[in-house]
Amino acid sequence: MASLPGRRASEQVRRSPQKANLRTSAFDVRLFLNSPGLSRKVETFRAKEIVITQGDPANNVIYIQEGAIKLTVVDAAGKEGIVGMIGRGDFCGEGCLAGQTVYMCTATAIAPTTVLVIDKDEMIRVLHDEHRFSDRFIAYLLSRSIRVEADLLDQLFSSTEKRLARTLLLLARYGAPGSPQRVLPKVSQETLAEMIGTSRTRVNLFMNKFKKLGYVRYNGEIRVNDSLLNVFLHD
Repeated sequence: MASLPGRRASEQVRRSPQKANLRTSAFDVRLFLNSPGLSRKVETFRAKEIVITQGDPANNVIYIQEGAIKLTVVDAAGKEGIVGMIGRGDFCGEGCLAGQTVYMCTATAIAPTTVLVIDKDEMIRVLHDEHRFSDRFIAYLLSRSIRVEADLLDQLFSSTEKRLARTLLLLARYGAPGSPQRVLPKVSQETLAEMIGTSRTRVNLFMNKFKKLGYVRYNGEIRVNDSLLNVFLHD
């Protein structure tokens, strides 16, 4: 689900779903994680409920079946920042597999969300025993790393308008396996502003512009149209 600022972003967002579908045709992670042979528990959360808390012991890996989660970090001075938004098919808490003893961020549901909670030791066992799953999980971690790098480049070099467009496309799951979800999880303009490092006023300005151009529709919920990719075609 990674993309780079500028023209390359639209090309990658357009290409990625087809490639991803070819990979998922061979091995379905969602189906595998729901199989009886895997020890895990299913938990559901309402919007604004906390899934994991920064600083708590990191004992589980979380896999999102449905819904969406906001990842936040609070610094020593008590200032909170949004570090990511993840959704169906994503993992969080995977740092415990690399030796992290506590969770590094808080994960909060931003919509009704269903997750699989997989014990760290069980996750390690499955990664060793099921090579196809291990390959897919490694690919996921690499794509997550690329996404973080792209986010940094986006923050450094892209205009506010392009940062907002990219964030909306990523929230709509453009570039992720399967078809994009046209209707976004409920997310406020304040949250969007914090995610892209600007003010709510600027977000409102560009959201009105996108709506006028037909790139998005919103009336209590945000619906993203393919035409939003046009934002990346103009420097």
